[in-house]
Amino acid sequence: MVQQNKVIITCAVTGAIHTPSMSPHLPVTPEEITDAAVGAAEAGAAIVHLHARDPETGRPDQSPEAFGRFLPQIKQRTGAVLNLTTGGAPNMTVDERAKPAAHFQPEVASLNMGSMNFGLFPMLERFKEFKHDWERQHLENSRSLVFRNTFADIEYVLAMCRENRTRFEFECYDIGHLYNLAYFLDAKLVEPPLFVQSVFGIMGGIGGHPEDVAHMRRTADRLFGDAYRWSVLGAGRNQMTIAAIAAAMGANVRVGLEDSLWDGPGTLAKSNAAQVHRVRTILEGLGLGVATPDEARTILELKGADQVAF
Repeated sequence: MVQQNKVIITCAVTGAIHTPSMSPHLPVTPEEITDAAVGAAEAGAAIVHLHARDPETGRPDQSPEAFGRFLPQIKQRTGAVLNLTTGGAPNMTVDERAKPAAHFQPEVASLNMGSMNFGLFPMLERFKEFKHDWERQHLENSRSLVFRNTFADIEYVLAMCRENRTRFEFECYDIGHLYNLAYFLDAKLVEPPLFVQSVFGIMGGIGGHPEDVAHMRRTADRLFGDAYRWSVLGAGRNQMTIAAIAAAMGANVRVGLEDSLWDGPGTLAKSNAAQVHRVRTILEGLGLGVATPDEARTILELKGADQVAF
């Protein structure tokens, strides 16, 4: 893997896992998502990873119209790379999930690299009261949820975005997902440099032990050599620990309220920017520099903000 002098910080500001009742700081409305994205960028995030929500209920909304309520505003207020999800929420169809990226032609879109169990129901042990009817059911239903990302689904998303020159944040929740990505690389359906996001700590995927981090890196190194750029995210309490371990091994990092609501044991993060500040302190304590958006564009060979459709 090519070592780089600068670490790319990605911030995923809202996601589709956590529900509004879990934290008053979770961005829900277009205005909140916009302010969260701009704040994260100002704190040092080169890439902002975006989902949309219904502003009344906070439920995930993967319609292009929902993304259109904040994308132009964020682009106007910051030079950060804007990364649109094609993961959406695990209960959505692949066609529904891919529409925003196909419509808006971003520089980067996320792409999940394999089907998996996706267990959110343990959060019911911590959170007891919910403001909206859908929230409890959202967590409870994950006991029998399979997040579908078949080879056909992945190829469908790649095909929808191929002409747009959108690159992908390949989200790999387990070792097998790296092998799936290797298949698409060998088939010349994706091209280097691959931006590989290793996800640790989701129930149904690889855990958050340091050996899991090392195993992911060893496997990616063996499969991709210098053809990839590695990034990591740790879910929940794993967030900063995983970031510190992997950054010392040469990784880029992802934080944000999509992945963790916390800013220390028992303390809710008051903003996405707070998590960016914390991980930046870790990186700088390790003697590492933080990439600007334009440096991230160079590292990942992105097409540029002037080539998107928003």
